[in-house]
Amino acid sequence: MTKSLQTSLIHTDYEAPSGFDAFPTAIHHASTVLFKNVAALRSGEWKEKNAYTYGLHGTPTTFTLEARLAGIEGGLYCLLAPSGLAAIAMIDFALLKSGDDVLLPDNVYNPNRELGRWLADFGVTARYYDPLAGAGIAELMQPNTKLVWTEAPGSVSMEVPDLRAICAAAHAKGALVALDNTWSAGLALRAFDMGVDISMQALTKYQSGGSDVLMGAVITRDRAIQDRIAMAHMRLGLGVGADDAYLVLRGLPTMKLRFEAHDRGARKVAAWLKSRPEISKVLHPALEDCPGHENWKRDFTGAGGLFSVLFDPRYTEEQTDRFVDELKLFGIGYSWGGANSLAVPYRIQAMRRNWQHGGVLVRFNIGLEEPDDLIADIAQALAKL
Repeated sequence: MTKSLQTSLIHTDYEAPSGFDAFPTAIHHASTVLFKNVAALRSGEWKEKNAYTYGLHGTPTTFTLEARLAGIEGGLYCLLAPSGLAAIAMIDFALLKSGDDVLLPDNVYNPNRELGRWLADFGVTARYYDPLAGAGIAELMQPNTKLVWTEAPGSVSMEVPDLRAICAAAHAKGALVALDNTWSAGLALRAFDMGVDISMQALTKYQSGGSDVLMGAVITRDRAIQDRIAMAHMRLGLGVGADDAYLVLRGLPTMKLRFEAHDRGARKVAAWLKSRPEISKVLHPALEDCPGHENWKRDFTGAGGLFSVLFDPRYTEEQTDRFVDELKLFGIGYSWGGANSLAVPYRIQAMRRNWQHGGVLVRFNIGLEEPDDLIADIAQALAKL
């Protein structure tokens, strides 16, 4: 068939030879997916993932990432979302309807808290519970409580919940349990072994490792739950781009090594901070006096690089802000899991209903720098309080 120049720019007879292979997963850019024939178009079922139907529902690149993430957590199904918060919203919209009730821990990731308030516009009530309630959460369960959110630990105040007890109490009342498992990256906590129904992660953190990708994942074992979440994923249009999926795939082979290096560095810095008179409390789950430490010791195999400290109440917010400003090796920014260390002050009293501690809270992400250099940097900033 003879083609005009314009048509030749779109249609080519060339086919690349088969036989090429390499370690990296290929990047498949696609909105439109081509079908072999009309029969294939009509028989493809996007929910089954046994065929490619449209870019939003997946390409070989995203299917590969989903399979690897599910494998890390011991799950069977995985769906990607453009961010961790998008993954949280996808779970809420999949599992909650007008008249339902959801419980969230009082130390929940703040955007999840705000989303809980927004759910009131859809006729869903959101209530907040003590993150250390454990089996006591049974007293808060209502007949219309359909979902219980957990976070292990809270990503600012670091309480570690008793997930086993919460899951048992929630399931006894017919509710599902969703876990924000971002802190452990799915490496240090086996969520499904705790009884969790849905594990959510922000892949923005350790999975990427480069502080340059926004993405979330929802991982399940139950097909009925997966189908409900898949419908929300489709209806909300929560697709991710192949380039971002590739960047996360590229980070996965080194994730465990990086996580362990973050963990070693953070424990060394946390132990040093515990000895400082300027610090009244170090909130690191691996330390015995961290709230919920016994739960961490029983259920976790590691701790990563994120923890917080409380300054002695004699220091004002102005002084602690100056401390953060004086740090040379720590950036001031949210998130964690990247190679660069971060420090962020929080007005925790305004975030929590029953916060009992005085002093300003500062959260540290310990990156991959030499821990002794980070300690020296913190020391010189403390000297300027």
